[in-house]
Amino acid sequence: MRLLWRIYIGFFACTLLALAVTSWYANHSLRRFYQEQVASELLTRAGILANELQSHALDKEAEQIDRHCKEFGRLTQTRVTVILPDGLVIGDSDQIPSGMENHRNRPEIAEALTGRTGKAVRFSDTIRRTLMYLAIPVRRDGAIVAVVRTSLPLSVIDWTLHAVYRHIAFGGLIVAVIFAVIAFCLARRISRPLDDMRRTAGQLAAGDLRARVAMPKGEEMQSLARTLNQMAAQLSERMETITRQSDEQKAVFSSMVEGVLAVDGDGRILNLNLSAARLLDLNPDHARGRSMQEAVRNIELQNFIAATIAAGGPAEAEIVLYGNEERFLQLHGTALTDPTGRKFGALIVLNDITRIKRLETVRRDFVANVSHELKTPITALRGCVETLSDPTQRNPADDNRFMAMMGRQVERLSSIVEDLLSLSRIEHDAEHKRITLASGAVCDLLRRAAQTFAKTADTKGIEVEVECPGDLAAPVNAALLEQAVGNLIDNAIKYSGERTRVVVNGTLTGNDIEIRVTDQGPGIEKKHLSRIFERFYRVDQARSRALGGTGLGLAIVKHIALAHGGSVSVESTPGQGSAFTIRIPRH
Repeated sequence: MRLLWRIYIGFFACTLLALAVTSWYANHSLRRFYQEQVASELLTRAGILANELQSHALDKEAEQIDRHCKEFGRLTQTRVTVILPDGLVIGDSDQIPSGMENHRNRPEIAEALTGRTGKAVRFSDTIRRTLMYLAIPVRRDGAIVAVVRTSLPLSVIDWTLHAVYRHIAFGGLIVAVIFAVIAFCLARRISRPLDDMRRTAGQLAAGDLRARVAMPKGEEMQSLARTLNQMAAQLSERMETITRQSDEQKAVFSSMVEGVLAVDGDGRILNLNLSAARLLDLNPDHARGRSMQEAVRNIELQNFIAATIAAGGPAEAEIVLYGNEERFLQLHGTALTDPTGRKFGALIVLNDITRIKRLETVRRDFVANVSHELKTPITALRGCVETLSDPTQRNPADDNRFMAMMGRQVERLSSIVEDLLSLSRIEHDAEHKRITLASGAVCDLLRRAAQTFAKTADTKGIEVEVECPGDLAAPVNAALLEQAVGNLIDNAIKYSGERTRVVVNGTLTGNDIEIRVTDQGPGIEKKHLSRIFERFYRVDQARSRALGGTGLGLAIVKHIALAHGGSVSVESTPGQGSAFTIRIPRH
């Protein structure tokens, strides 16, 4: 309920209560006043009749007294009754005395017989009406010889009071209406500034910190309005500061590359940034409030957080998360404290070192592979040189064989060096934007690459097919892209069985041109697919060397695709063959 109506109803209820009390008091006072007036009149009339009876012989003039009562009652509009001390009625203005019962036990009669004035209000069985009775003794020579009783029906008083009540009710109604208007105006005057303040407080609570209260009339209200406006101004200033600081913290928090995770003392997630959610594969909105045991099922991370909370000091560790792919994380933990210094949780910073770990693995493998690739031909050359240098061990029949072997190993070293230089040159030129691209027909390029290895394919009875629409064109470096496609065709021929097919397909897919080389070879197991484009990585070490590969062909394909702003991928099913796809943008 609005404040206006609460104030108004209170005022109006007080008014009605005051009117009701006043009316009740007026009613009570008027009724008592009229009853006293009636009693006074009855006493006067009874006294007059008592004086007249002084000269009558009451026991001998009963009929005359009865006639006198009837005449007196008619003239005064009052019922008059004369009763002897023994209770016998000898005169009555309304009834025949002989038919009336003994009145000695009537309260007013009994009191009058004691010498006092008797008074009573009761229902009369004789005339079937409520009457006021007043009885006085009639004395003669100091003795009570009779009682004169006068009475009037109270309906006379009620009629008079009803008329007065109507006037009082009408006046009270007018007063109530007038006061209702006055109370409404007064309540509105009090409640309007309070309503304005309430609305302003609601706007402030809703976030509208520019809301202010208009200055009302009245010193108290103005003081309250000024205080509220000062509070709003201070609140606005502080909220702006808090919002600015919060926005800055959120911006820093969300833009951090490192994952940040805050947990309470029970291990429940208080907050986390997007990087942490991505690293832990969590939904930030759903993760907040959940326990770490429920959110992340990694015992190493859970133990690290528990240890950080228990120790309350800095801690470091490295863990591995297993999911769709292995993810290496470096953890830094420290205690969370409130302004009083009480520790209530822990802050964990997560650094994704997966790429560093993989680079270390690649570097380690690269060094090992290069060493191994170079060691084999060098060892063979050393053996040949040592054999040819020792005259005691030379056999002229084996000289040609050793020379041929040395030539093959030198050729192998030359191929490795050439591929390394080629790969280094492609990376360097791509990094410094030195690879020039020009619009060219992709189909012609694919056919030239296939033609280069036609003789090798014929040797194994392999059919190389080129499928490509004639108008397919894109900005390319023809020599490099032909080298990349040639490497894929060369691998497909080397690893495919005799009398199989190698299909080179060029298509337009959206805004990209896809060059797909599909073979019917042994295929590649899934565990090798993520590393197949690394330098010197071999699926089958012995077979690759037997086929004369350097282990750099697919790495060169990858970097040529990247130099064109594209990518390379592989799809393979063991026993069914492989499909390598180069994607380059059309524009």
